[in-house]
Amino acid sequence: MLSFLNALSRRQKGYVFLGIDLALIPVALLFTFVVQSLPMSPIAALWETGPILPYLVASGAGLSLWLGIPQIQLNAYERHAIGLTAIFALLTAGASAVLSALWALPFPPGTHVMFGIIYFLFAVASRAVLYQVVMAVYTSAKPRCRVLIYGAGTTGMQLATALKPHQTIDPVAFVDDNTSLQGMMLAGLPVCPPARIAELVKERRVDRVLLAMPSLSQPKQAQIARHLQKMGLEVQALPSFAQLIGEEALIDKLAPVAPQNFLGRAACDVSLGDACDSYRGKVVLVSGAGGSIGSELCRQVLSCRPAKLVLYELSELALYTVHQELSQLVEGTRIKLVPVLGSVTDPRQVKKVLSDHDVRVVLHAAAYKHVPLVEANPLPGLANNVFGTQTLAREAAETGVERFILVSSDKAVRPTNVMGASKRLAELVIQDLATRFDETIFTMVRFGNVLGSSGSVVPLFQEQVSRGGPVTVTDRRVKRYFMTIREAVQLVLKAGAEARGGEVFVLDMGEPVPIMRLARQVIESAGYTVRDEDNPEGDIEIEITGLRPGEKLSEELTITGDLIGTRHQKIFCAREEKLSEIEVASVLRGLRHALAASDEDAARAVVTRWVEGYRLAEATGTAGAETGLAGGGRGRTP
Repeated sequence: MLSFLNALSRRQKGYVFLGIDLALIPVALLFTFVVQSLPMSPIAALWETGPILPYLVASGAGLSLWLGIPQIQLNAYERHAIGLTAIFALLTAGASAVLSALWALPFPPGTHVMFGIIYFLFAVASRAVLYQVVMAVYTSAKPRCRVLIYGAGTTGMQLATALKPHQTIDPVAFVDDNTSLQGMMLAGLPVCPPARIAELVKERRVDRVLLAMPSLSQPKQAQIARHLQKMGLEVQALPSFAQLIGEEALIDKLAPVAPQNFLGRAACDVSLGDACDSYRGKVVLVSGAGGSIGSELCRQVLSCRPAKLVLYELSELALYTVHQELSQLVEGTRIKLVPVLGSVTDPRQVKKVLSDHDVRVVLHAAAYKHVPLVEANPLPGLANNVFGTQTLAREAAETGVERFILVSSDKAVRPTNVMGASKRLAELVIQDLATRFDETIFTMVRFGNVLGSSGSVVPLFQEQVSRGGPVTVTDRRVKRYFMTIREAVQLVLKAGAEARGGEVFVLDMGEPVPIMRLARQVIESAGYTVRDEDNPEGDIEIEITGLRPGEKLSEELTITGDLIGTRHQKIFCAREEKLSEIEVASVLRGLRHALAASDEDAARAVVTRWVEGYRLAEATGTAGAETGLAGGGRGRTP
């Protein structure tokens, strides 16, 4: 039967509808005579109409085609089509009256009025019955998706009405937490409380739940969706019809607040000024050029008009992306861009690049920086961060590079994680080289977290908010220093230009920011409220997950707290002890043996011996609490 229906063309289906409408004319006449009080029997009355019946059917065919009734699809037969049918019935009744008068048939005027009413009812009923028959055929032949509509408001009602004629989707019920609607029938479907979802799924064999609550906040929709998904249901959400036609903005189009807005202080916009002289007209190499810090270093170095900028990057995608962006910035200038795909741990490639391009300044930002990943993979982290730095710095000195600036981290101060320890060892390597090579100025710049960098906390929080939460914080007491990418890079370039050799520059990052406060600000900036004990009806919850391996409660910027001011008020120089050449050689030798043997314990033992304040990850919680207050990290000496 389904194949027969599918084989019918649109015109053939129109002929079927026309045939049904015309066949109903004698049927409606007969029924009219049945209900009318006539001196003759209904069959005799119908026989009397024999002379006019062909003309009545012919006029009906013409009227039906003129009104376009046969072209109306079954699933589109609604108010407009019913109105056309009423007009058709009225005109057909008028035609029967005119024809009866011409043939002087003995029927009172009321008979024709009754005929029009009965024909209208029969025509509408025939369409309804035919629709049910066709839908039954499709239902029996095709699998249907049975859906539960969550939300019995305007959007839910419109959705149910739109889905009812669908060939493969079958709405079975509404779910709504509005008690005034529960128990009612809307659009032919019952409205049930959310507590009955499991029962409805089982009884009505629900396949999918459609969230029809566009006015509900996105986090709450996400919470409902997660609850339903745990029940094994497929969940889909839809916008309102006003959003679909553009009268209201879609939530997904809202832009997140820029990370620098969460700094908690005025951002420091530093003019490079005379510092540009250290980079102007020279060949500058930026390692890790595709990263957050590396790419910003490239942008700001370009503003100093170097002769050539070498982009050294391990990630092909990151290198492609930054090269495409910077190529547009150097259009119309004489600045050359050189993309180099490679690792800083490869001494042959590093030496070739430095020599071939006659590099004068190296800005070393390449590093594995994500604490949990390096903690789980300590050997690659140490190899890249320590030996990568040593390889690049040694080759820079041997090829006569003028300046080498290491981008370091506050996690290098009394670290409780391998990443921080690797950065401290990299600092010690640079300090050692600074004492042995006079022609190259080696220095390092240490700062804290950078807002908006890859893997940093603000983009993570914003992503969690976009998913409906929860926003995860490791500990209520955690605090961190923050800078914007722009001001951090400006100060790095400024400090690098002022370096005389061996300095550990520390950037003034203001006061440390509680991460709990930052999480709350991110949630509220997105237009939502925090759900907690004081506000149980809030949108997004802040979940405490516990400190991760290697994580501290608070970070420091110096080991001794002894800072010397520089010409720039935001840049300080730290007085810190360094290892001797023999001690650095011992460190590197021990790490090489550990790496060669793939021995993580041996590598950690080397780190524990030579990195001041390093504690194993298991001691992180208490160690972080202690070191966060020790050392007077903000102390200054004028």
